[in-house]
Amino acid sequence: MIVSPSLLASDFLNLGAECKMLNESEADWFHLDIMDGSFVPNISYGLPVVEQIRKATMKICDVHLMIEAPDRYIEAFRKAGADILTVHIEACRHLHRTIQEIKKMGMIAGVALNPHTPVQLLQDILQDIDLVLIMTVNPGFGGQKFIPHTLNKVKMLRQRIDQLGLDVKIEVDGGVTLENAQALADAGADILVAGSSIFNAPDPSAAIASFKKISRQST
Repeated sequence: MIVSPSLLASDFLNLGAECKMLNESEADWFHLDIMDGSFVPNISYGLPVVEQIRKATMKICDVHLMIEAPDRYIEAFRKAGADILTVHIEACRHLHRTIQEIKKMGMIAGVALNPHTPVQLLQDILQDIDLVLIMTVNPGFGGQKFIPHTLNKVKMLRQRIDQLGLDVKIEVDGGVTLENAQALADAGADILVAGSSIFNAPDPSAAIASFKKISRQST
């Protein structure tokens, strides 16, 4: 199981120390949530913070754009250090063009779906992407509770990916805890994004290690 801690839940007054902790932990990726206050009702951080985090780690920077018109910033986020760039299907008028541009820039291309968006809308793009991010809460704020029906979306998507024989990873983000992580893995998730359940834990490194023990049992 790939574990991608969300720095949205980290202590920004001690961001250097938080990055050091993640570097020394079993975390695989750094999950970076970019919010513009328009696509979602919150503002997080932008390119300068991504640039500094990039300097602080050799691990993969997993950048999730919760912004309108993400096409305008693809090259900028590549220069800032993104290894993975995920855009929302709801924010892209010409999704195929956006995905091709992300790949042209040498990044892994991901598409995110909000809780209300059916996975069937990926039918004609699934073969072109590397990763699908299933939002298991409504995007915009950390610390929300997991929406139970999104588990079925993970199962449906896993079945479709396997039917087509595609190498597309499934990432889940929102309300992920040690209590529901195994169910998500069994449903077909490959990547767990966790924020509050890691950074608010008494020992974040130990929490990450516990997430790493989760394995996907379903086939």
